Amino acid sequence: MPRSVKILHTEPVTHDVRRYRVEKPDGFSLEPGQATDVALDKEGWREETRPFTFTALPDADTLEFTIKSYHDHKGVTHQLWSTQPGDALLIDDSWGTITYKGPGVFIAGGAGITPFLAIFRDLEKKGKLNGNQLIFANKTSEDIIYRKELEAMDGLKIDHVLSDEDTAGSHHGMIDADMIKEFVPDLDRRFYLCGPPPMMEAVQEVLEELGVKPDSVEFSD
Repeated sequence: MPRSVKILHTEPVTHDVRRYRVEKPDGFSLEPGQATDVALDKEGWREETRPFTFTALPDADTLEFTIKSYHDHKGVTHQLWSTQPGDALLIDDSWGTITYKGPGVFIAGGAGITPFLAIFRDLEKKGKLNGNQLIFANKTSEDIIYRKELEAMDGLKIDHVLSDEDTAGSHHGMIDADMIKEFVPDLDRRFYLCGPPPMMEAVQEVLEELGVKPDSVEFSD
């Protein structure tokens, strides 16, 4: 049964991504990497649900979402961008999407970082980030979500890949077999994938070509 929760705070993260902190219903539970179905609690929008990942830790007093808005669609994310504290959202129970099963290589595309962000924050809090690696693909450096926070996480190795920009500190191009071999010399690892479907399909094909076992690859739902 969807529950109505008030937005407590919003703030920009990038030019098209905002952080939303909202009320946490009594007894609400979640695990790092999980998501829920969200709708705007206002006339004409209550049936327009979209899945969004929680980015706060399970023991936080409030819930948090980090959401990219697509203004050309004029849909839910476009409407969310202009919400204010006091506005309400409808949220359902938590579900999916990707579960941490031990150290590995996380490959994210754009807003696909959100389930990984919750997992990394949880591991950092527990002092268990060592051995994990992030390959983070974006169009430009301005699109990188929570770059400073991620790069400050002790024990997390990060490689940035930018498709539309060639700049110092990042790799230019698309994630391909050569790039993965360069970043991950030992392919006998667990891989976690989350991002736009076409990108994830391409990365999955590359991993298969490189001989990575299918049961070593975890996908978001």
